Amino acid sequence: MKLEFLGTGAGVPSKQRNVTGIALKLLDERNAVWLFDCGEGTQQQILNTSVRPGKIEKIFITHLHGDHIFGLPGLLSSRSFQGGDTTLTIYGPKGIKAFVETSLKVSESRLSYPLDFVEIEEGGVIFKDQQFEVICLPLDHKIASFGYRIEESDHQGELLVDKLRELNIPSGPIYGKIKNRQKVVLADGREIDGADFVGPDQKGRTVTILGDTRSHANIAKLAADADVLVHESTFNHAEAQKARAYYHSTSTQAATVAKEQGVGRLLLTHISSRYLGKAVYEMEKEAKNIFPNTKIVKDFDIIDIPFDKEARQHD
Repeated sequence: MKLEFLGTGAGVPSKQRNVTGIALKLLDERNAVWLFDCGEGTQQQILNTSVRPGKIEKIFITHLHGDHIFGLPGLLSSRSFQGGDTTLTIYGPKGIKAFVETSLKVSESRLSYPLDFVEIEEGGVIFKDQQFEVICLPLDHKIASFGYRIEESDHQGELLVDKLRELNIPSGPIYGKIKNRQKVVLADGREIDGADFVGPDQKGRTVTILGDTRSHANIAKLAADADVLVHESTFNHAEAQKARAYYHSTSTQAATVAKEQGVGRLLLTHISSRYLGKAVYEMEKEAKNIFPNTKIVKDFDIIDIPFDKEARQHD
């Protein structure tokens, strides 16, 4: 599981940062990519990465401001020419379906694959299968804006092969029964309990990705004990009043959430173009003073999300 940032700027593209787009790469987990927001130029950014549009299985839109959705029509159209033939599901606030369908209709664009839409009004569990559950809650922005919490199911413990070999238990179909913690009788009459030969379950990872927002109680619910929190940081601490007036957050507000909610790592994005060079460093520094494991991400940063949360807290 990895996060790749395709755009980390706020409002409009700049020479340093494109507008918002985040790829959650689940290639090992389900051979797929989930995209969070799709600002203008996202498909151009993808050309500079290893992301294949045909692998994009789901797109989650946080809100309908242009810097988060204007790249959708182009990406969807291009996917038809880049190996995309499987159903793609788009989640987002009410209106996302009309935006996409109108754009495709007016431009006479025809897709080679089906689109499904899940329009969100109140939040809750919006997706669940054996691997993942996605929870969505409303935030506080000028228009409907949501945050997403992606929870991975626990992984079954590893088969302790060395322990089995020490007892001269040959490999074969019996290993499958042992891994399922069944009691089995060996050919020589020995009876063993599979539970004694399987390591502990590995706790699944949790990633929280927020849309644009100012402080809101739902942020804590979405962020609680997350391995990684992706939080907008449009303004620095000195411009807290401006952040509130424009329905955005500051770096120190994000860091405070991470500290209070037991987050493993904080990634700050959606950075205003007013902050360059030293100003970005100072913004990151003020957040680190509150929550040390903070990073302001740049376009094309790739963040690995390992299972060991304690290791992440000491990166």
